[in-house]
Amino acid sequence: MFIPTLIGVSLVIFLLLRVMPGDVAAAILGGPSGEGTFTEEDVIKVTQELGLDRPIYIQYLDWMWGLVRGDLGTSFVLNKPIFEEFQRQVPVTLQLGVIAFTTIILTSIPIGIIAAVKQDGLADYFLRGFSIFALAIPTFFLGLLLILVMSRFFNWLPPLGFSHIWVNPSSAIQQMVPAAIALGIHSSGLLMRLTRTQLLECMREDYIRTARAKGVAEKVVIIRHGLRNALLPIITYAGFQFGVLFSGTVVIELIFNLPGIGRGLLDALFLRDLPTIQAYIMYFAFVSLAINLVVDLTYAWLDPRIRYE
Repeated sequence: MFIPTLIGVSLVIFLLLRVMPGDVAAAILGGPSGEGTFTEEDVIKVTQELGLDRPIYIQYLDWMWGLVRGDLGTSFVLNKPIFEEFQRQVPVTLQLGVIAFTTIILTSIPIGIIAAVKQDGLADYFLRGFSIFALAIPTFFLGLLLILVMSRFFNWLPPLGFSHIWVNPSSAIQQMVPAAIALGIHSSGLLMRLTRTQLLECMREDYIRTARAKGVAEKVVIIRHGLRNALLPIITYAGFQFGVLFSGTVVIELIFNLPGIGRGLLDALFLRDLPTIQAYIMYFAFVSLAINLVVDLTYAWLDPRIRYE
């Protein structure tokens, strides 16, 4: 279903962009402010240059043939290969996604385990309260709050430019870590509650009581018998979030001045740069489908009873 789904996504997004109100050529001639002066002849000329006067099915087949050959197309606005923009933006989103996802996994799963083991204790109530806070606070508000607090007490503001972590590690970490915290806080709260709930359900099973009756150490019971059987839904959600984080997030990238995929998509939408929008959507679809495939294969490794034809 991987390839058919990608084809379906490509067809839907291509048709939706073609039926959007407004004239793409006029939007390009008008510039970002939409106040440029142009004539009807200018619109016709640009339409022909961009190939928008051809039948829709010809435009679609030409675009798909380019994707098959690894050609994402040329930006209507920048008039340069879209792949060049991807080379600049994808590493930014990948760095942010790796830091955010690592933070989510290293905090939420251990916290969920502690909350389950200390059920109805002081630690459980405190950690559940934290998860409610994480779920309730909007991502954009937390991002702005972090900037406000850090600028007020630490004299820190997001840099105007961006440096990759392999170029300037100190500057990149200062810019990425607050963004990763704001980006991952909601997912951390939900994953913590999911871990707690699933582990508590497994700890009530007969095989757990049998393991304890045999004198198996409590840590072994929790980790080997309890947590491993609780991992399937946890991995499902973690895999979904992995795809979301690596697909870019518009709000966080705007707040922290990160030139990533999400911000690139917003700019392309604003400028009505159709080939660029199509390339971004296909990137999102490919990443999501690839991660879902990896999650499905991980199921079979964790639970040998699961097999895929």
